[in-house]
Amino acid sequence: MTYSQRLHVMIYLFTLFLCGCDIQNSTSASLPQTVKPTSYSQIQQVFDQFDYRWTTLDRGVPDITVHNFPADLSTVPNVKQKKHLFFLSLLPMVLTQNEKVMQQRDQLQQLLAQYDKEHTLSARDNDWIKRLMKEYRFSHDPLNNSTHRKQLVSRVDMIPTALVLAQAANESAYGTSRFAQLANNIFGEWTFTPGTGIVPKGRPVGETYEVKKFSSLNDSIQSYINNLNTHRAYSKLRASREMMRSNQQPLQAFYLAEGLLNYSTRRDAYVTEIQTMISYNKLSQLAQLERRKKSTFVANAFVRTPSKKISSNHRRIHDYL
Repeated sequence: MTYSQRLHVMIYLFTLFLCGCDIQNSTSASLPQTVKPTSYSQIQQVFDQFDYRWTTLDRGVPDITVHNFPADLSTVPNVKQKKHLFFLSLLPMVLTQNEKVMQQRDQLQQLLAQYDKEHTLSARDNDWIKRLMKEYRFSHDPLNNSTHRKQLVSRVDMIPTALVLAQAANESAYGTSRFAQLANNIFGEWTFTPGTGIVPKGRPVGETYEVKKFSSLNDSIQSYINNLNTHRAYSKLRASREMMRSNQQPLQAFYLAEGLLNYSTRRDAYVTEIQTMISYNKLSQLAQLERRKKSTFVANAFVRTPSKKISSNHRRIHDYL
């Protein structure tokens, strides 16, 4: 590396330091970058460094973690820009959490198939299943009871990106709500342990629930996915999702939203609102997004692996947004 190249890398690292980023290991764009912004412009700066915007989503989603939403997010002058910042901020973390769940699902199904063949599992594999059952709040025997097995497998599955983003936008007012700002809570989740959350204004007398606090946006996403995958209030959503799997259909966020009747006291009106947000923002088109691969920073220029040429009659993802 020449002196000029080293100088450019140093300038880049210093820029990320100023915008509150945690640099891990090197300047490779394939490594996770954690952004702790104090202003929305700092998020935009990092996205620009990665050439990450609506018009480049066909190239994949870089591994960026936005720790929190800044207080000035509500001052973004353009509504479309604010929406894009919000959705782009959450996309990498949603993909990460869903990838984790799908890895668990694959391993669970492999172990179940192994048990059917060999009628036994190693102590290590048994411990893994027990930890999984605890995470997904399941207490029945999935090895020797086919009904219980199906119930557990139906819990260990992803939540479509479109549904996650629509609910996050709705529940957090695109990251500007009081609870999103003070507690990193973007899904309105409650806690019933007094003193551990934030007491909502107008809480009825005698009620003890509080709005749950999270250390980061990523923790809020993880908790939300686990909530939909485990709580009995969303059993209809899980049943619909498993039916789509059985019929070898893609998971359709619009229809799975019908399983959210119990998420809000507004019930049908809430479901309609989430479905409208999915449709209006064309969020279902994000289902085909993948993790960005082989992208690196070299000096001051962003170098990408050449992609296949897309024919003129092929619509890119951003054409729908």
